[in-house]
Amino acid sequence: MPASRMFRSLAFAALLLLAACATRPINPPILHYNTNTTAQYETPKWNRERRQDFVILAFSGGGTRAAAFSYGVLEALRRIEVVGRSGNPVRLLDEVNVITGVSGGGFTALAYGLYGERLFDIYERDFLKRNVQRELVTRIANPLNWGKLLSRGYGRSELAAQLYDKILFHGATFADLERTPGPIIAVSATELSSGSRLVFTPQNFNVMCADLRPISLSRAAAASSAVPVLLSPITLNNYGGSCGYTEPVWLAPFTELADAPRPVGRVLKRLQEIRGLGNAKNDPYFHLVDGGVSDNLALRGVLDFIETFEALQEAGQPTPIDNVQRIVIFVVNSMSAPSNTWNRSENPPSSVTILTKSIRIPIERYSGESIELLKDISARWASMRAVRASATFASSEIPKVTYAEKSPDAEIYVIDVSFAALKDHAERDYLNELATAFALPDEAVDRLRAAALTLILDSPEFQQMLEDAGAHLIVLPPPLPSAE
Repeated sequence: MPASRMFRSLAFAALLLLAACATRPINPPILHYNTNTTAQYETPKWNRERRQDFVILAFSGGGTRAAAFSYGVLEALRRIEVVGRSGNPVRLLDEVNVITGVSGGGFTALAYGLYGERLFDIYERDFLKRNVQRELVTRIANPLNWGKLLSRGYGRSELAAQLYDKILFHGATFADLERTPGPIIAVSATELSSGSRLVFTPQNFNVMCADLRPISLSRAAAASSAVPVLLSPITLNNYGGSCGYTEPVWLAPFTELADAPRPVGRVLKRLQEIRGLGNAKNDPYFHLVDGGVSDNLALRGVLDFIETFEALQEAGQPTPIDNVQRIVIFVVNSMSAPSNTWNRSENPPSSVTILTKSIRIPIERYSGESIELLKDISARWASMRAVRASATFASSEIPKVTYAEKSPDAEIYVIDVSFAALKDHAERDYLNELATAFALPDEAVDRLRAAALTLILDSPEFQQMLEDAGAHLIVLPPPLPSAE
């Protein structure tokens, strides 16, 4: 071998060896759990001025399609002002209290939580109309990164996290997110071994005795969007059992009951799932994949909040919805339903197609059940309000306080923001054919954003909410582009 060629080969090998020194970020432990500083629902964000409306946004998964569609909802709420009986216009975006998100929708949730209004100046340019998928493939294909990919605990999703950090999050962590004045952000991933949801909130990480604050938003986004096989899991260290973690005191009376009241029963079921995170001896590491595997509509997180509010009221504890008249939930569902001709042919689809569809079917069915469960809660609350208003209940001499007396007073409105609700069939068909990927044509991004406003304004449930509140709305013109 000529000397020059040998030198180049040795130099290339040396570069690979240097690259192989990469290690994944290690999330630090909580040394001592302090109940006074980690109370579940007593952060400054929950204690914003009391309002009659409690607004929740649930952003589904679906790559750039989901990111653009959920961003369109933020743009729409920015333009919609609701004028109530007081006569004072209130921008709907300012009423948002909670945003849950998974996968593509998780990017929008985290970015809005971090940047607030500034997101409208940067998101389209830095993320939505960028071929993120091509940049990620380029990084994976770069020989200088192959050594990293062979390192212990390091995988393709760590490269993805680095890319997301470079183009969107710029080193921000959950400590930065905690300092922002906006809504609560709850982005989730799926723990691969158990299939449980792991939500990037202090309540879940406290059980693990893991400090959420230093974890980068880019790694949370990478975990929430780590499509199995295509991308590797994100690995987190579990320190459960080492910091003296204790469960909320208000749950103690219920944990000993053989048959807890139904709202509390569901909370206890979720608590049992979370308890599985607290044993570092058996599970020193957790491997996280796409949050859509366990909750593609990000609605299980919404149900967690609502059912916990119910349980708190059952326990006689204050909640963020004590003075609320309306809970308005925007279910931002970007799941697509591409057409196919499978049933017109005697030959079945290919093995790859069958595998892909087999993964989607339970996700889609489970998502539909989450919506129905949310509607069931709404119906139950309405029934309890009717019971309280009845003459029989008012004259009852039964001394025992019943659930009917403690159930929340708020009316729940579920706003369906999905392609299926579009009246324009041609536009619905166009959006349904969009791929689940981290790259879309600019036209597709713009049409997704526009569809969000149309769906909200056309929603019968949204119109009913306005009528019940005695309110009307004003739709502002689109803001002028920023000079940034």
